[in-house]
Amino acid sequence: MVRARLWLRCAAVHDPVSPVLVAPARIGWDAKERIVELVIERPLTGPELLARMKGWVTVDVKRLDRVISAHGRLKLLDERELVVECENQDQLQALQDALEKEFDGQAHLEPM
Repeated sequence: MVRARLWLRCAAVHDPVSPVLVAPARIGWDAKERIVELVIERPLTGPELLARMKGWVTVDVKRLDRVISAHGRLKLLDERELVVECENQDQLQALQDALEKEFDGQAHLEPM
């Protein structure tokens, strides 16, 4: 298993950025007939974090997810860093080539 950190071009400042989860998602409820004081905290998955980057990065995140899924999988490492996992170095290289072809430098990987 090989891992690489995913870097994307920021739409606002045009620098390379890598999404990180700063705090878990907090989900609660509003009830019509009583107060429900239940709150669930859980980290997002890799694809969920990537989906929330829509509009903040210069690539189409749905298309990016499809390209990555063809070669590996998105994962949230240590419930913080968005990384891509591939079975071997050849798959990682194929993914890097596909990212360059599809996104022309707007998304790239940094092997860990």
